[in-house]
Amino acid sequence: MKILVTGGAGFIGSHLTEYLLKEGHFVVCIDNFNNYYDPLIKRHNIKNAMGSGNYLLEEGDICDVSFIEDIFNKHKFDSVIHLAARAGVRPSIENPKLYQKVNIEGTVTLLDASVRYNVNKFVLASSSSVYGNNKKHPFSESDNVDFPISPYAATKKACELLAYTYHSIYSISVSCLRFFTVYGPRQRPDMAIHKFTRLISEGKRIPIYGDGTTKRDYTFISDIVDGIVRSLDKCKGYNIYNLGESRTVELGYLISLIENAVGKKANIEYLPMQPGDVDLTYADVSKAKKELGYNPSVPIEEGIVRFAEWFKKTLTGK
Repeated sequence: MKILVTGGAGFIGSHLTEYLLKEGHFVVCIDNFNNYYDPLIKRHNIKNAMGSGNYLLEEGDICDVSFIEDIFNKHKFDSVIHLAARAGVRPSIENPKLYQKVNIEGTVTLLDASVRYNVNKFVLASSSSVYGNNKKHPFSESDNVDFPISPYAATKKACELLAYTYHSIYSISVSCLRFFTVYGPRQRPDMAIHKFTRLISEGKRIPIYGDGTTKRDYTFISDIVDGIVRSLDKCKGYNIYNLGESRTVELGYLISLIENAVGKKANIEYLPMQPGDVDLTYADVSKAKKELGYNPSVPIEEGIVRFAEWFKKTLTGK
């Protein structure tokens, strides 16, 4: 199968690509290597994939209609896995127009091309942020998500709605995947687990927004990749799936796990809660379990150890 993976040089995309290549698929990766974080990190992410004869990197912008047209014209894709997006809740508050352009316009450009070139399987990366400060726990796909509290979250909900519209009009099959705080080797350096591990290792203070009692549903990268692949295999009609571990982890406990893995105590600086941050995320994954056979298997205690081992080996050489 020939698969287009947008954002394929990123954290999730590079892991997914390596899995797809091992399964014998031909993967075309689109990435524009923007400077949200060091582009060299992304270059390193795809180092292994670049050696495969079943891999092709196409550098460009998903908002560039002529570029996307050329890619779809050259390659007869069987499916699209759309991971590319401007990420981050706080930066979206500072620059909402950029998030609207990349996340929404880019998604429409890809949906348009998929319809015109008869690609009938479209997997869309959404986010747990669409739930906002949902008072019902755990979060279910049937919950009302009309109250996002950041432009990033709003763009992700808009993409889900646009995908449904294209499904309704053109009968393209779409699976929208709401990821819950993905972590593991290659995690973006601005994400909490990576950032805290680095700062604790360096003996620097780590910023904690709030009193340390916020909770997140952390999902290890291998479980996310498994969920993506399963959703692609069973992509039919229009569906939304939560992909999480279905467990909440308090921030204070997370820090203690990182301390143990690194072998150093954290020097914590408490700061006010930031706009756009939610109090808790908690995935109900019963739908994904029932319909996809999704079964997350890496608990946070094991995942943090794996991440710390990668961090020490890759980024510190120890």
